[in-house]
Amino acid sequence: MLLHHSRHRARSDKFGDLVTLERQNRKLWLQEQIKAGTHLLRRTTGLGPVGPYQLQAAISAVHARAESYDATDWREILSLYRELYELLPSPVIALNTAVALSFADGVDAGLAAMTDLDGQGVLARYQPFHAARADLLRRAGQAHAAAASYRQALMLTNNKAEQRYLKSRLQELSE
Repeated sequence: MLLHHSRHRARSDKFGDLVTLERQNRKLWLQEQIKAGTHLLRRTTGLGPVGPYQLQAAISAVHARAESYDATDWREILSLYRELYELLPSPVIALNTAVALSFADGVDAGLAAMTDLDGQGVLARYQPFHAARADLLRRAGQAHAAAASYRQALMLTNNKAEQRYLKSRLQELSE
């Protein structure tokens, strides 16, 4: 929780709008919480079987120790998500794995993994699935398909900050 909470000040701007990880000001991250969370994570390593909370903390730690978004070790994050999926096979963890895969092995690999998820239909009403898919499609240069996915995500949220974010992404695609 410390590692996750350490970034809370950077997750939204002064208007309450969402700030994606790639655009967050890392100077706003709470370094003392990162140090404390990392220390606790190290202390638990080797004390017993690795559990889902350790893996989630390890994923947060990889993000927290990256000096910049571009320096993020996506291969390690992918490996951790795969391990987490082995413990807790769920569509949401599979989605997170697909996103990590897109950064580790390329957007096409991530989209292929998402297509498999979409084919199962279990995430059809899950807004983050459509938002993540839209982002991958945008990164792949598929503006029309990305816009359709952003619109689908927009229909599935009542959260005003999420709505503003998704609308801004749609606007960026039309420019």
